[in-house]
Formats: sequence, structure tokens, C-alpha cells
Amino acid sequence: MRSTFKRSATIGIAALVVVASCGGGGGDGDEPLERDAALASLNEFADDIDWIDDTVTRRAAIPPPSGADLAATLPPIDTFDLSVQAPGDSTAVEIFASTEKSGDGTDGWINEAATAFNAANITLANGERAGVTIREIASGTGYQFIASGSYLPDAFSPSNQLWVEMAAEFQPMSEIDASMVSNTAGIVMKTETADEVEAAYGATTPETLVDAVIAGDLVMGYTDPFASSTGLNFLVTVLDAIADGDEARITSPDVASVFEQFQRQVPFVALTTLQMRDSVESDTGTLDTFVMEYQTFINTDSLQSGYVFIPFGVRHDNPLSAVGDIGPSATETLQLFAQFAESDFADLGREYGFDPPDYTATVETPTGATLIEAQAIWKDKKDGGRPVSTVFVVDVSGSMAGTRIEALQLAMLSAREFIKPETRVGIVEFDDRASLRLPIAEFDLNQQGGYTAVAEDLSPGGGTAMYDGIVLGLSMLEAEVAANPEVKPLLVVLTDGQTTDGLEYGSVDNTIAGLRIPVYTVGFEADLDELGRLSTLVEAASINADQDDVEFKIAALFNAGG
Repeated sequence: MRSTFKRSATIGIAALVVVASCGGGGGDGDEPLERDAALASLNEFADDIDWIDDTVTRRAAIPPPSGADLAATLPPIDTFDLSVQAPGDSTAVEIFASTEKSGDGTDGWINEAATAFNAANITLANGERAGVTIREIASGTGYQFIASGSYLPDAFSPSNQLWVEMAAEFQPMSEIDASMVSNTAGIVMKTETADEVEAAYGATTPETLVDAVIAGDLVMGYTDPFASSTGLNFLVTVLDAIADGDEARITSPDVASVFEQFQRQVPFVALTTLQMRDSVESDTGTLDTFVMEYQTFINTDSLQSGYVFIPFGVRHDNPLSAVGDIGPSATETLQLFAQFAESDFADLGREYGFDPPDYTATVETPTGATLIEAQAIWKDKKDGGRPVSTVFVVDVSGSMAGTRIEALQLAMLSAREFIKPETRVGIVEFDDRASLRLPIAEFDLNQQGGYTAVAEDLSPGGGTAMYDGIVLGLSMLEAEVAANPEVKPLLVVLTDGQTTDGLEYGSVDNTIAGLRIPVYTVGFEADLDELGRLSTLVEAASINADQDDVEFKIAALFNAGG
């Protein structure tokens, strides 16, 4: 049974030094607080909220580790929509197509080409009708399916050739078309920042940007190289710059050591380009520079003034490759489709933004094996050598009953597999008030047992004091930072986002923004509007999850976040 006493927030968990006098955090429209003022404000909130110490005493059995493999968490392939379906009477091929060309509007170029191709009644040499099915799937996710053999399409059209090289380490890959439609990746930088970098370093090149970041002169974010084509390209470009263009050295220990210094100065690795863009545009954002494909950049009105686009790395020319031995009819269908799309839909591609400035790749495409090693370096060095402390803030209110709490439990148990043993972890629960369930400690077998027991024992009921839980979690993390300023703190909120009790967003937003602790949010059958703006306060990710894909999404989140 839970204890019901109110415990002072100045005892043990949040014994923080108040370094400035400050009222509450302020509401919408106020400026984010400076860090010292935000810390004082957090202490005031922590003193005022009603919370209890209900530390778990049970230790659950821990199953053997599964190896923390992203591919092992892949959801059913039907989670990813077919944006175009081939006619039933055709020799149909299925293409995994990256989302910037298989989505909606200006992101739907390949869909329009495939729809027209299917309607054109084009026949093969044997007289059969040719047809194309398009599956909308991110390049990194498509690669995971192919590499694991979980599901093999007939063809793969990622954003760039890097994924094809990696896939070829696991499946035979045959080039159909090296470039279906043109694009490039680029570093997007505020104009005044670009001017300052050029004045200080003589140019804005990947090499000078690496130097500027390591020196602390530039705050930069980029996307997850396990999920994002631009993120993978940027990782390769940075390693190549450190290795002075010598592919044989880009995964060497000396290069990895310098890369760790680089990562130490990177506050933010996003899951997606759109999340990165939103963080830069946010009033509370601290990023000077981020990465994006040209096609997305040119279609984002808010970036057309005050920003520059600097191409980098390999080109993003949307290759098309057959996967495995698909036979002559399927191969002919792919060839006919590639010819049709290039001849009849080139103008539409340019209209939709696939019309980048002239650019010759500055990085040679590495082998698939080298790219896989580069990802391993990133995974090992992404925290920049800093210790990580993470607090989970878990919604156990009545609205979470049923499939939501089941998906949340699955998310927590999946996250356990991706948390390093040296990471320090704690848990806060909230219903109509906040509860300390697991004090922060190193994620050894004892802590894993307590963490698992909390996840297994989640019992929904009562109201939703989400921001009270967030304040308690942030207080715990600030105590960690006070004990070791080198700590990289992270807060992960798992909720349906329906706040009914306690503090509200408008009273704590500027405090959260001023603390500069990333708040990652995972919504369960949730309206992500509030969770999205909460995460954007400090350049973190907000994702929506259900039972089909929650394991994969939480794995991707921890792969990027720490």
C-alpha cells in the first residue's frame, strides 16, 4: 500500500541551492528564464506541489538481455502504408520509397509517377501488364527490414546510396537507376551565424564547422544516423573531415576520439528533420545550425529568409535498386518505371523542390561495412563521454486504463533493453499527484529489478497532475547535476497528455525552457499538440506510439536521446 504523507522537496531528492530569487515560471508570452532564475523557480514549484515517496521495494526478475537490436523491435510491415497499389492484373513490384517522395503534396513525387505509370497500361516484353506498388517508409527503417530479412520488397529507393551500400552487406542489391530524382543534404545556418563562422574560420565547410563545434563557437544539432538519411550522411561527413578524407581512417580510434569531443558539444540529436526544424524555429531554441535536405528546405517558407543552405557529403539522388533475385519480369517492370518517371515526371520533380543547386559530392561513398562501423562509433560516442541520468515520468491516471497502460508498460520494458548499465535511472509516477517510485541510481541488475517491478505494477486511476510529475522529475535531475556538473540529464514523459490537476503548462513552461534539460515525450493515443510544444521547449522529441509500433519507436528514441 502506498504511503500518503507529503514529503518536502528539500529533503534528499531536490536539495538544490537557490541562487536567485524568483517567482513562478511565468506564462505564455514571457521570455524563458535564465538558468539560475529557472532553478530558483523550480525549487519553489517543488516546495509547493503535493508529492509522496512511494519507493518500490520489490525487485522483479530480469530476463536475459536481447542485445538491444533495433531490428528486433520492428513493427509489422503493415504499420507502413502503401501509398500506391499496383493494379490486380499486373506483374506488380513493391518499392520501399523514402518519405520525402512517398508522402503527401510536394512530398509525393514518386506516388504521382507510380499512379500515372499504373494507369498507362504499359506492357512487358512478354505481353503482361506492368504495375508498381509504393510503400512509404523512412530510409533507415526500410534498411532495417532488408538487413534483418524481416520483410523484403522487390526494390528499395532510399534518399541516398549509403543505405543501399549497407543493405548490400546482407542482401544482393542490383542498381536499376542511380538517380530517379535529384536532391542534396545541407547544413542550414542562420545567416548571421554563417557570417560569424566565415569571419572566424575563413569558410563555412564541414571541416571548419567541426572545428567551430569542438571549440564551442557553434551550437549544432543533427538527425539520428540510424533513422535519417541526412543524419547518416552528416555522420560520415564529420568522420571524413576528422580523417582528412582518408576512408581507411574514418572508423579508426583516433578519429573516434576526436568525434567524441565533437559530440560533447552537440546538445541535440533529433529523430526527424521536421523535429529539428521546429526546434530551430522555436523561440526557446538554442541551435545555430541544423541539417536538412534541400527539397524540404526550399518548401519551408519560414527558412527562405535569414538562413543559408550549405550542401555537404554525398548527394541524395534517390537511387532505385532491386533487392535480391527478383527475376526478369520484375526487373523489366522496375526499369520501365524508372524510365517513365524520369522522362514524364522530371518537371514535376523540379516543381516539388527536387532541383538542388549544382553540387559535386565532397565525400566518397564508403563501403557498407565501413558505414555500419561508423554507426557503431556514433552509438558508442554519442553522449560525448558524459555520464547520463534519465528520469521516467509515468502517467498512471484513470485515462490511461486499457490499451494505453498496456502500451506504456511495453514501452518501459523495451526501453530497458536500450539503457546502458552505467546510465543512472529513476522513475516518477503521477495520477492526481506525483509519486517517487524509483530514486536515481546506476542501472545495474538491482536497479533494473526495481525498474521492471514499477513497470509491471502500473495501476491507473485518478486525475492527471502531469506537470507536478515533471517538476519532481526535474528536481531529481537537478540534484544529479549539482552532484556532478558533467551529467547529461534527460526527462522522458510517458502519457496521454490529458492534464487535469496541479500545475499547468503556462505556469512552468519558461522554467522548463530555462533549465535546458531535454524533455522527451511519448504519447499513447494522445493529442500531441501539448506534448509537442513541451518537447520543443528544450529541443527534444515527441512521438506518438501504439501497441503495434511502441517498441520500435521507444528503441529509436533511446538510440537518439541517450
